[in-house]
Amino acid sequence: MLVRLTMICNGATAATRQGAFPEDEPLEPRSLTLAKAMRGTLRRADRVWTAPALRARQTAEALALDASVEPLLADQDHGRWAGRRFAHVQAEQPADITAWLTDPNAAPHGGESLADVAGRASGLMGRLIAEHGHTIAVTHASIIRAAILHVLGAPLTAGGKIDIEPLSITEFRSDGRRWVLRACGVTAPKPAKSLQT
Repeated sequence: MLVRLTMICNGATAATRQGAFPEDEPLEPRSLTLAKAMRGTLRRADRVWTAPALRARQTAEALALDASVEPLLADQDHGRWAGRRFAHVQAEQPADITAWLTDPNAAPHGGESLADVAGRASGLMGRLIAEHGHTIAVTHASIIRAAILHVLGAPLTAGGKIDIEPLSITEFRSDGRRWVLRACGVTAPKPAKSLQT
């Protein structure tokens, strides 16, 4: 039995470009264009899921995917830090940022800890390992990072060393007993520049 999981990171938003913790904001126009350029490059899937956030649903729509919402794919809840720039929070709450970056169980922002996110990702991977066929999941960098750590058996503290680009594709395979990471961080193709005469 071959199980395939293709995780696509949502496109960039204004918060992404500003180095801010995400809220439920829309995609920037350039991300919509890039996602539309990816149409037709994805293999057929037996299931297509999206995270509940607007930016994930817009990414799925731009990719022309008929996706159903899967709550386990939700981004990390950053609590009262949502919408604030990382640099500002770090300047105001350096001890809280240090705790959040070094302790997977810390959630000084009042939202989810990294361990909470990893638990959701592990639950999803555990459920999918028994599902024959191909699943496409449009989700967020935090979930993709947690899935990679789960498959590799790496400590959660290693998550800070994994960079997930907007609209990148990460592929997993399973024989029904264990997962393997097949490809990580494949970046979306850039649309061709229009020729001016």
